[in-house]
This record gives sequence, C-alpha cells and structure tokens, in this order.
Amino acid sequence: MIGYYNYTVILTYCSLLSALVGTHFAFSHNYVYALFCLMLCGFFDSFDGIVARSKKDRTLEEKKFGIQIDSLVDLVSFGVFPALIAYSMGFTDLPCLIFFTIYVLGAVIRLGYFNVMEDTRQQQTTEKRKYYQGLPVTSSSLIFPMIYCLTAFLSIHIVQSIYFLGLGVVGILFVSDIKVIKPGLKGILALIGCGAIILAIMVAAGYVRMNG
Repeated sequence: MIGYYNYTVILTYCSLLSALVGTHFAFSHNYVYALFCLMLCGFFDSFDGIVARSKKDRTLEEKKFGIQIDSLVDLVSFGVFPALIAYSMGFTDLPCLIFFTIYVLGAVIRLGYFNVMEDTRQQQTTEKRKYYQGLPVTSSSLIFPMIYCLTAFLSIHIVQSIYFLGLGVVGILFVSDIKVIKPGLKGILALIGCGAIILAIMVAAGYVRMNG
C-alpha cells in the first residue's frame, strides 16, 4: 500500500476520526458532544508533533508526508468541522455562505501557506518554531467551545448567532499577519486545563438547559 505507516501519524488520524464522529453529533444536534470532539481534535494535534519528532530515523519523505497529512487533517478538523457545526445549527441560507467561505477559505490559505513556509524553514534550520504567523487553525478547538459556554448566561439562539459570526472573525485572523506565541509543553498543559474548565461549563450549562 502507498503511504507511510508508523506511530508518528496515529494522533493525526485520531484527530480526523474525532472530527468525523463530531460531525455525526452536530447533525444530531448534540452540540456539547460535537464541540467536545472538536476539543479532542485540538488535544490530539497538540501532541502529534512531539510524537513525530520522537522518531529519530524518519526519512525526508516521511517528514514531508507528515507535514502534508497534518495539514490535510487540520483542514477537516479545524477548517470544515467547525463550519459544519454552525451549518447544523440552522445557518443554511444563501447569505450564510459568505461567513462559511471566509472561514474555510482562510483555513485553506493559512494551511497552504504554512506548508510552503514550514518546508523552507526545516531546510534552513532544525530549531523549534517560537511564533505562529497568523492565528493557528487549531485555536478553533478552544475558541468555539468557549463561545458555546455563553449558553450559561445567554439564550441558545443568541450564542449560536455569536458562534456563526465568530466564524468570519476567526477566518480573517487565520490569514492576518500577526505573531502568536507558540506554546511549549507547559503552555499546552495550561491550555488543556482551560479546555477541561470549558468542557465542565458546557456540560453544566447543557444540564441546566435540559432540566430547567
């Protein structure tokens, strides 16, 4: 079979699987479960690079394959999946396509640009990247669940509208020429802690809404 099969891409494929399962939940209107799957995508993506670098005998082809696979899965998990969640909320009118286009196109452009720049950077240096150029697409795994936490204070319809409008804002930030600090291991663990808090708020808000 074509392709490269080793443990370095397992977490990347787990992210893809999580997005597919989350899409099922989204179209079943189980948004807490869907957004939990989105957060899982972010969790898997946070460690896939660390896992990949642990294999010291990777060939150049394996490294390039890993970069391409990571970006392709990121497009599904963080580019298409959050947009599908919004679509499942009922934003299906033709004008809504403007926001979907801004978001998904922003993710595509960013990931394509990153592929080119990362390939060039790895040929020039082995140093770890300290900054991201533009907002990373993986940030959507915390941004949109965080927005959904507002259901603890606002009506579900208002929060869904904020979520939808957020697609346009985040899509623009994907391609904005801004510097975003790349978190180290401690930063990743802190973000996971934030994710746990966000998840707890989402679950609690959903429970109150169902029993209120």
